[in-house]
Amino acid sequence: MPQLGETVTEGTVAQWLKKPGDAIEKYESFVEVSTDKVNAEVPSPVSGVLREIICKEGETVATGAPIAIIDEVGSEASAAPAAAPPAAHAPATEAPHAAVAAPSGGAVASNGHAAHGGNGFINSAEVLRRVSPAVRRLAREHHVDISTVRGTGNNGRVTANDILAAANEGPAAVMAATIMHAPQAPAAAPAARPAPGALAPPPAPEGVGRSTYASPVPGTLVPLSPARKIIAQRMSESLASAPHAWTMVEVDVSNAWAWRAKAKDRFMQEKGYALTLLPFFISAAVGAIKSNPLLNSRFTADGIYVEKHINIGIAIGMESNLVVPVIRDADTLSISGLAIAAGKLVEKARSGKLGADDLSGGTFTVNNTGANGSVLSKPIINGGQAGIVTMEAVVKRPVVIGDAIAIRSMMNVCLSLDHRVIDGTASNAFLNDLKKRLEAMGPTGDL
Repeated sequence: MPQLGETVTEGTVAQWLKKPGDAIEKYESFVEVSTDKVNAEVPSPVSGVLREIICKEGETVATGAPIAIIDEVGSEASAAPAAAPPAAHAPATEAPHAAVAAPSGGAVASNGHAAHGGNGFINSAEVLRRVSPAVRRLAREHHVDISTVRGTGNNGRVTANDILAAANEGPAAVMAATIMHAPQAPAAAPAARPAPGALAPPPAPEGVGRSTYASPVPGTLVPLSPARKIIAQRMSESLASAPHAWTMVEVDVSNAWAWRAKAKDRFMQEKGYALTLLPFFISAAVGAIKSNPLLNSRFTADGIYVEKHINIGIAIGMESNLVVPVIRDADTLSISGLAIAAGKLVEKARSGKLGADDLSGGTFTVNNTGANGSVLSKPIINGGQAGIVTMEAVVKRPVVIGDAIAIRSMMNVCLSLDHRVIDGTASNAFLNDLKKRLEAMGPTGDL
């Protein structure tokens, strides 16, 4: 079980993408894993054949625990499948091994160096556990496989300098990757037992089938996915711990809407991303936060901590769950930069490529409920933050301007706030500031 985040200690096998006997190419996804932060497809560290699935779908295990056995192409196991692997004779209490055949006849450990002897194997999850989110991001940017990098930090921790050195050395420096290896299970293995604390979906009543969250069928039971369980837990905790208050303002977005309509086609051609009203709204919200920093804070037992960075979470509705990836240092980005950053996060969310780094560190949340036609909503605050603001649907309606009536594009903006942190004065100051900034945008300008 990989560690998909610095603080993640366990994961749930959501779905097996391969079955025993299937061939797997290196870096090909073969299992989908869910944690309390993210759903992610796990790539195979080697090319080979999936010999055995150890953990069933829905089973929750600690990070580093073996979930499958892959016979690498060219290894003894793949050449002679009838022969038991060396680990088959290891005591049941021995830690799971992680090794592949090395040219010298020894084993290549997860740091890329040969390790000999029965206890010389290193679990690849141990390497990943020592890597910070920033180093993971750097490795992705330089296309470096962390499991092949020897860490020079404390206790073998892989550092940013290690990643840069590996990137400079090029592919020739990358040695064999590792696979999770465990004692061979009997042919008729008993059904896997849920890990302590793991929640199994309740049995359906007799004669009643099951359906999915994305396609519910009347009269059937929709089992709770790991992500849905986490959403239920987090929302309940937020509502129970933070006293929610709610307020709203009307915003005339006619000029901003005209600006966006005029620029969207060219923006798509030049940048490759859709230009929606969202980046305009985020820009106005960020400006209002800078003028009202209490909105960018969190309640603690010792006091109210005002965050140093403005990291905006954007709520994205999926077929079966909701994710809130984060645009970091949003105050440093232009409207164009915000549109590109949001577009990339939406792409990653839709394709299931969001990582734990993408979902952590948010300090304030923006929710585009208007995309689904909502004109008024009362969102629940993302845990650990002081507020969440929504942009509702843009609706043309008659508005009094001076002594005349005009048809304008109007949008409601709703704010849920933690009343332990924010009172009416601060919340209204924030919303009025956001309103002024948004109404001042367009109908032309520099993105």
